[in-house]
Amino acid sequence: MSPQPTPDEMRHALGHFATGVTVVTGTTLDGEPVGFACQSFASVSLDPPLVLFCADHRGRSWPHMRDTGHFTVNVLHHEQVDLVQRFGSPQGRRFEGLDWYPSETGGPSLADALMRIHCTIEQVHVAGDHDVVIGRVRGLDDTGRGRPMLFYRGQLTVIEEVPSEREGAASEALDDYWG
Repeated sequence: MSPQPTPDEMRHALGHFATGVTVVTGTTLDGEPVGFACQSFASVSLDPPLVLFCADHRGRSWPHMRDTGHFTVNVLHHEQVDLVQRFGSPQGRRFEGLDWYPSETGGPSLADALMRIHCTIEQVHVAGDHDVVIGRVRGLDDTGRGRPMLFYRGQLTVIEEVPSEREGAASEALDDYWG
């Protein structure tokens, strides 16, 4: 076994694991929209419905969302590279000129997202330089439009082919396995 990996070695190694790409949004206590690009997102539990994301302590959006207690995860589709650039940049006004609307729980919903998951903060765990945020799902908006955007080996990519019947059967088998 090698010694403890450096941050660059971790980034390279974990880049071999494909993740979906999301924009996590919320508001400040004054009601101003905030958000950031996030690929550290996962389902935690079906009953109760829980999800998680990881956010850097130094981020300019997460501390505000934490204060309000709610957030929305906007799952991006394959044509929304512009949103990754907008919300992944440390500069600029992320919502300026952007089409969005407030969800029932208060988190900004980005127009044309593949899926929106509206949550309240259930728990926050400090883990190194990030917080692991567990949210209780309060609502779902599944637009079903497009294919998901993925992040793999340091680059944005998409699934190019529609799954075959064989792949669909494999997915059903996994559902049974994870069930």
